[in-house]
Parts: sequence; structure tokens; C-alpha cells
Amino acid sequence: MIRTADRDGVRIVTLDNAPVNALSYALSTELVPIVETAEADAGIKAVIFTGANGLFSGGADVNDFTTEPTPQTKTVRDVIARVEAGSKTYIAAIDGNALGGGLELSLACDYRLITPRSRLGLPEIKLGLIPGAGGTQRLPRLIGAQDALQMMLKGELVKAQEAKTKGLADEIVDGDVVEAAFALLARVLPEAPKRRVSSRSVALGKGMQLMALPFIIASAHKMVPPEENGGFAAHKLIDAVQAAFELDFPRGLAREARLFDELVRSAPSFALRHIFFAERQLGKVPGLGSAPPREIARAGIVGAGTMGTGIAIAFADAGIPCVVVEPSDEQIERAKQMVFGMYMHQVQRGRLTQEVAWSRGQSIAFTSDYAELADRDLVIEAVFESMDVKKQVFAKLDAIVQPEGILASNTSTLDIDAMAAVTNRPDRVLGLHFFAPANIMKLLEIVRGKDTSPQTLATAFKLGKTLRKVAVLSRNAFGFIGNRMLFDYAREAIGLAEEGVAPHRVDAAMTNFGFAMGPFAMFDLSGVDVFWHISAARPDMGAGRTKIVDRLYEAKRLGQKTGAGFYTYDKAVGKGRQPIPDPDVERLFAEEAGKAGIAPRESTDAQIVERLSYALVNAGAKLLEDGVALRPGDIDIVYIYGYGFPPHHGGPMWYADEVGVKKVYERILEFRRELGPQWEAAPLLAEIAAKNGTFAAYRPTEKELTHA
Repeated sequence: MIRTADRDGVRIVTLDNAPVNALSYALSTELVPIVETAEADAGIKAVIFTGANGLFSGGADVNDFTTEPTPQTKTVRDVIARVEAGSKTYIAAIDGNALGGGLELSLACDYRLITPRSRLGLPEIKLGLIPGAGGTQRLPRLIGAQDALQMMLKGELVKAQEAKTKGLADEIVDGDVVEAAFALLARVLPEAPKRRVSSRSVALGKGMQLMALPFIIASAHKMVPPEENGGFAAHKLIDAVQAAFELDFPRGLAREARLFDELVRSAPSFALRHIFFAERQLGKVPGLGSAPPREIARAGIVGAGTMGTGIAIAFADAGIPCVVVEPSDEQIERAKQMVFGMYMHQVQRGRLTQEVAWSRGQSIAFTSDYAELADRDLVIEAVFESMDVKKQVFAKLDAIVQPEGILASNTSTLDIDAMAAVTNRPDRVLGLHFFAPANIMKLLEIVRGKDTSPQTLATAFKLGKTLRKVAVLSRNAFGFIGNRMLFDYAREAIGLAEEGVAPHRVDAAMTNFGFAMGPFAMFDLSGVDVFWHISAARPDMGAGRTKIVDRLYEAKRLGQKTGAGFYTYDKAVGKGRQPIPDPDVERLFAEEAGKAGIAPRESTDAQIVERLSYALVNAGAKLLEDGVALRPGDIDIVYIYGYGFPPHHGGPMWYADEVGVKKVYERILEFRRELGPQWEAAPLLAEIAAKNGTFAAYRPTEKELTHA
């Protein structure tokens, strides 16, 4: 796991713990005596830390966070403490990523050399944690508190040039970074003094006075979410950086360690670590085996609407040229303007150069001729959500696209098998459900038809990675995972408004819980007409007990795009995107509720959250027992990346465990008595509750795996 070599009085220590050189307990336990041995060897003048596998280190092993180290076990803190106390000169020779504990190890060194492809970061905040091996104390001393706070609160990676500019790295070197370290040592030894970051005084930032500290700390606390709404770790991080100013280095380290240990046992961190591990399970699909994925070198898209154009941009960003077929010249022009506007915006924001933006834009071709799709490896239809229309498109594509080409539908609800049935290649047909805007949203639902081959699925998962999407498998079923659950969520949101709870109150309760937006704002964003069409197609999944959606649809209140839906929108307020509560809609709800005989019903914010979140849990349990979703974690990923479920609650299924599945089940039984048969509890939910179990411990049966 660690390789050492001596050369000219320098010990080279290579971290070799594939795949990311994680500084696990095991590796740290091995590393401590290596540092101690180097310190005890009079012939060793310096130590160079470097990494194998094309990177320095991805940081601590996340699996270790739930395990208490034994007295014999060493951690990265122990490694860094030995380096800190040592008398040798230490150099971090960084090629590739240095993240988390890996970067903290480098901060304990005297010099940090990086290559142009290096990326440095302390992303612990994304796991509901703070750097726990000195990062919050050393980084402010090295680059200033303001830059350090921004870097750690965002948890994003810093590119090489920015790292050099900030002072995070001493040099950017081309070629072999270890050889560059030897060249550096030749310049500074033998007189090289120790350059420990811990001995530096803490600075706020360039041109800033220490008297500004209270203002910076107070401002930082105001900029992050409240502790109870996803900001728990952020506030602790700010406290740790404040300690770097107010305490000496040893006591600052102790404060950081106490805050880290508090966070590692917190519910938000457990939830975020669940997401981390759930995401890494997504591609593990029973029956997929070792099917080799096909290469997607050229793609095609049918439909140049907002979704089709967004998908085209996603392909262009991934370096895959595509042709978009659209019969309407007017729509093609709008699509071209969308592509041009998006890339122009990227250039203006400094995210792309003119040359790169031009190249990507030119990789998207528009035509009305289906024949241009003949040589495509993959064609995705993104046309109107009508089965008849989609069948016509699939039949046409089957006759034109090369026999080995994969045909995919971007449908959000419809039957993939019905589309595959009109082709002669059902094994190469599947659903690729992108989420709007397709070039930005990370979620991709991969929908497996009954005849979809393992190779086609493997190709889809590889494509998801290429497009930088989080790909989740769903079995073919109406609405798949996300939208099928959304119907129950929407039903209860509408139900609350029918009972007299104003839409803006429902939305406020859910955003206070941590959702990115409330249900009614979401309906308006996606379009009330979309809501209406789905409800009309599947009345058994009706949105509510009244005709409220019909009334809005008939009144052309279709959401943001028409300036009115469940809310009104004023172009002078938030560029027409800010929902404004509308008393007329509340009166409309009351009128429709009166016709349906629905009595007003008081609901607290906590009861609103229960009703909507438990509807998701119950629907998710049904999807698991039907084999539509493979794992509870898959459902959680869909809802976090696609529907804005608060990550610090881990997704709906994890949240049920957080509350207690038995408690959720008992509350659903109450809803069943109070509200009707739509609240019939899923058998799987009842089964887990009876055992006082958790969804985290759920494992699908062989039957369910076969279905999936």
C-alpha cells in the first residue's frame, strides 16, 4: 500500500492504495512508522510524498468515518502530527487530485509542487463534515481566511493556476513532479529552514484588517443555510476558522477535532454519506455481467424543443457531435438561438473560451431530413408526450438508423415496450429520461424494457458517465421512479390546498424543510399543461378530488410560461420567475372544494411535511416491491438530483429511516382512516415496520431482482 525508495539522502514515499490512494486507517497505520523511521535516520535530509495511480490522494476513506479507531490504529491526524513534529524537510509532489486528508497532508509539508492537471480541494462539506486533520487551521494561515472559507464552504476543486495564484502551491511543474521536487531540494538544501504552515500568523486576506474579522464571520454565518436546514456543517466550519484566529495552533486543532467528531455523528452527515455510497452503487445491476458497452461516437435527436435542444447541448459539452431533426424551420431557429445564447453566456461568465464555445456550438447540426440519422450510434426522440406520435417516430427511425444503432425515448411516463414493439430491434430500445434543463440537471433515468439487452444497458450507463450525469436504472412502468412517486406527492399537495391550505403555505413548509422549491412552484415551472395531460392520460392517478387542474388549464393559466398558474408572475419581479401568491387561485380552490364537499382542515407546517414526504415514502416502497426501483438508495438519488429533495435528509427512503419506519407506517394508517383509500400502506412498508427495521437494511428478493 506504501512504497518507499531512497535516493541522494531523500526518502520518496509513494501512496499506492488504489483506486484513489485513500488515507485509510490501514494506510495511516502503515505510514506513521515510515515517517518516524525517516526522522530517526541521520542519512535522510528530506521526505517527498507522492501518489501512484495518477493522483496524490482522494483523502480519508469514508468507510472509516463510522468506525472508532483502536489504540493501535493510526489516522491521517497521527501521520500529520508526526510530520508537524519532525525535523526533516517535507515536500508534497502532487500530480492529479489532492483532496480532503490528502490535501491536509500536503499542507503539513514545507513545499507543495503541482502539475497543470492537479486539482486541490477540501470537499468534506459535501459529506456534512469539516476538514478534520488541520485543514481549517492551516488553510487560513496559508491563503487567508476569506479565500479559505470560500474554498471549504463550496467544497469545490481548485485548478492548478488558481492554486498557485492563491499561494496554495509553490510551483506548477511540467513533467515528472518527483524530479521537480529533487530539483527544488537541490536549490534549498542543506540550509532549508522548516516552512511549516502552522508557524505562520493568520491573515484575513489581501488588503484586509484584523478588525474586519467579526464582520467576515458574521457575514459567513448569514450566507449559509440555518443549521436545521442543511447548514449544520457550514456553521461548524465557520466556527473552526474563527478558532484559527482566536486560539493558538494546538488549541485550534483541538477545537477542529471536537467539531469534526460532533459532525461525524450527526444525522445530516449520515444522510450525506448515504448519498455518497448510494451513488456508487448505481451501476451495479444484476444480470448486467461483463457486457461490453458500445461506443457512442455520433448521436441523433428527434425534436428541437427545449428538451431536445438541451440534450443536444449535453452531448456537445461531452464532445459527441449530434444532429437534431426538426420539421419546423421556426423551431429550428429558436433552437439555434438557445444554443447560441447558452454558449455566449458561458463565454461571458468566463467558463469557456470563444474557441471552445464555437467548436461545441458547431458540433450540433439541425435538419428536417431523417436520413441524416442513418449513421448514428444512438438516436433519442424528444417529441410530444403522445404514444401515437412516439410510435410513428420509432417506426421511422427503425427503418433509417443503422441496424446496430440504439433507439431511446426521452419520455417521462410512457411505455418503453410499446415503442420497442414497433421496431425490429427491441433489444436496442430503452428509455433515457433527461430532466429539464437537460444540459444542467444531473439526473438521468435509464429505463429498461423487457427486451433491452445487457449491452444496451451497459452502453447507457457508460454514456451517462460521459455526459456527467448521475444515471439510475428503472424498470419500465408508468412514470418510472421519479414521476410515479411525484403523482402521490402532487395528489397530497393539491389535497392540502383543497382543504384550505394556501399553495404558498404548502410551498413554504416544504422549502423550510429543505426542498429546492415547493410543489406548486414546481408545477408552474414544468407547466400546468403537462400536469393536465398526465392526469388526463392516467385518471387513476388523478391529482386531486376536484377539477382545479382542469379549471387552470381551461383558463390558460399554464405556469411561468403564461405568467400565471397556481401563482402569478410579473416580469418586473425576479424576471418573471418569482411566484406571487394569487388570492384568485385560493378562491378557486375553495369553490371547487365546496362543489366536491371537502371540508376545510387545519394543517401545521410539520403536518404538511409529513403528508407530502410520507406520500413519497409509501410510493417508493411500492416501487421497490414491484422491482421498478432496485434499491432504496436509487430512489433517494432520483429525488435528490431530480426533484430537489433536501440532501441533508438523505432522500425520502433514508428520511423514513431517520424518522423511524414504524412511525411513518403508523402515521400512514392514520391518513388512511382520515383521508381515504389512496393512503393504502405498501406491504413492504408494513413488513419493515413490523420488524422495526429500516430501508437501509432492505435487500431485494430474487423475484424482485428478476423483475428489475
